[in-house]
Amino acid sequence: MWTNRDCNDAQSHLKAQRLGKAISMMENYFFSHPNQYETGAFQLLRDDYDLLKTYWRNGAYDPQRDALYQQLIRRMYTFIEDFKWQNRIANSVCHSSADSLVRQHVFDWSSSQVRMTLESFVSNIAMLELEPPHTRQQQQDALYLAHQQFREKLFNYLWLSTSWKENRAQNYKEMILSPTIDPVDQQLMVSAVTLSCMNSFCINKFRLLTEVFQESLDESVRQRALVGWALCVDADSADIFHEQQPIVTALCQQESCRQQLTELQIQIIYCMLADEDSRKIKEEIIPDIMEGQQMRITRQGIIEAEDDQLENILHPETAERNMERMEASMKKMADMQKSGSDIYFAGFSQMKRFPFFSQVVNWFLPFYPQHPSVSAIWQQSKGKRFLQDITRLGAFCDSDKYSFVLAFEQVYRQLPAEMVDLINKGEAYPTAIGGEVPLEEQNQPAFIRRQYLQNLYRFFRLFPYRGEFCNPFAADETQLPKVLFSACPMFRGSDFEAHFIEIASFLIKRKKILEAYQVLQNIGLSHQQLSYYLMSGHLVSRYPSVVAKYVTNSADYYFQQALNIDPDNTKALQEHARFLFIEKEYQEALDVYNRLLALLPENMNVELNVAVCMVKLKNYDDALKILFRLNYNYPDQTSITRVLAWALTLTHKYPQAMKLYGQLLSLEHRHDEDVLNYGYCLWFQNDIQGAVSLFSQFLLLHANDVNVLEELFLNTDRRILADQNISDTDIMLMLDVLSKDS
Repeated sequence: MWTNRDCNDAQSHLKAQRLGKAISMMENYFFSHPNQYETGAFQLLRDDYDLLKTYWRNGAYDPQRDALYQQLIRRMYTFIEDFKWQNRIANSVCHSSADSLVRQHVFDWSSSQVRMTLESFVSNIAMLELEPPHTRQQQQDALYLAHQQFREKLFNYLWLSTSWKENRAQNYKEMILSPTIDPVDQQLMVSAVTLSCMNSFCINKFRLLTEVFQESLDESVRQRALVGWALCVDADSADIFHEQQPIVTALCQQESCRQQLTELQIQIIYCMLADEDSRKIKEEIIPDIMEGQQMRITRQGIIEAEDDQLENILHPETAERNMERMEASMKKMADMQKSGSDIYFAGFSQMKRFPFFSQVVNWFLPFYPQHPSVSAIWQQSKGKRFLQDITRLGAFCDSDKYSFVLAFEQVYRQLPAEMVDLINKGEAYPTAIGGEVPLEEQNQPAFIRRQYLQNLYRFFRLFPYRGEFCNPFAADETQLPKVLFSACPMFRGSDFEAHFIEIASFLIKRKKILEAYQVLQNIGLSHQQLSYYLMSGHLVSRYPSVVAKYVTNSADYYFQQALNIDPDNTKALQEHARFLFIEKEYQEALDVYNRLLALLPENMNVELNVAVCMVKLKNYDDALKILFRLNYNYPDQTSITRVLAWALTLTHKYPQAMKLYGQLLSLEHRHDEDVLNYGYCLWFQNDIQGAVSLFSQFLLLHANDVNVLEELFLNTDRRILADQNISDTDIMLMLDVLSKDS
């Protein structure tokens, strides 16, 4: 993808209101790159700025000077953006070929002519009803072929277009809202404007998308517009195009908009989890389905396994069990699909190699069977009814429907003979894996939006030249993907902010930790309630390495803020006590754990933590009372046994401690802490050989790295050793012996 540092630096100067510096930088760039010099717009802009400076230097009073200066900044920013876009077109194989296709088409691309062409198609299709049946199909095919060729050129013309003036945006808005234009064309225009605005921000294209979202009566058009403006929100240009923020704020004041934005954000996350879901389907679900249907996938296609009569006689329950597993797996797929998972991504990703998908427009095209590339298959296929039913009732996005139709003949040939016979007779009723979706549900905004998002995701994941586009799903070291729009500063302070907790909670459940933290950090003071502090503290506490780069406060800060709101919040108390314990503030931690114990009486974990704090504070008598009782009530809890054994060791009750360590070390999975502490127990009794043996076993668990024990003996546990009369000389001798043994 073509980029230019000088252009980017010039735009940075514009954001800092340094118009003169930006102009000088571009002048220097054009001087050193004369083949790229722009003689028209840039020269006029520079002259206007020089005129403004001249009037100012002469002391002329101009009440519009500030407004004029801002207009020049916007013009300069737009000029640079258009210059960058034109260079990207010229230096991209995909962009330049699409641009050539438009230029080769001798056509007046004025808005009025485009509208006339689009409306003529609708009227011509309507007039076909007057034609005799034997010629109607031929004429219809010709009309759709010509119009699809025009659609492709129009789509390219729109997504390759530079910045728009207000009147041009208004003309296209009227076309998109007009009842006299085919909805397929309207949806395509929305997608083309979206693709263009995502790659090169234009305030008038952005405004068009927001207004279409609010005014369109066609739900498919509305949902494409919603996705469009949500992904085109551009915080980087907010200082230049000040009207962008009020537009976003006003939209978020609408309850329905806020709800749809929340659903959209969660649906986008589901799209981004397609690889994980595909792996789960491949490894856990498909094998059970194939086993239950007694099908096998071979190089020759799908074949049906012959029944093993003897097996059925000897083990009649096996077939029934396989069927139950298959039904459970089918239900699991259906549940995943209903929840929002993209269950078809992996299966259909291999079907995107048809020449059909070499054109950008076809990735965004709503499915319609009259498309010249699929109409013949649709009308003439032997399995016509089967094909129509499965595309009508399956939860396939438009892109996958085209893939399915294009691949149908090949799939049809690989089906078992018995199934082919049923299809030809019209007796096979298709059921898509994942279940059918009633037509009523398919007309709901959430379903329409999800299908369109899957189209987008496939384009940015599978299109051969996807690297030449600004990919909203991609992330890098400096920023999160643009599709995580709830983390965008443009939404901070809006009414949509109230939904960020719900979005962050969903992200945490799906292990998107950094994304969740970024969304939480976009919440302003007015919405920083209890759940905000608990979630933020949880992420900083549990995933420090993931969020470290963005952390501004400690985990305990968040939990203390939560306690200021709800002093008896058990989650915040637990985490605050944990923090104090890590910081070795054992008395303060004990006080908090005692508060917790009053709120959660007889809670084993809290009582155990109370005892651990007491051990740290050398209050062994009270600690042992608690530990003996817990060990009696929960004899299988190794965590209790471990603390009790250590407390007994520190109080010189060695026989009892050794008995417990014997139990701990007999477990299948040894805990290295138990090996270490048992070694201490023997050392404290002056059983040097026994201690050396245990410490050697400990080293085996740590790659024979004696430095690990050296750190423990000389730093972490040095005070404990001193209290047990282990001198520095003893430590050095032990380390020397262990070094030679290792």
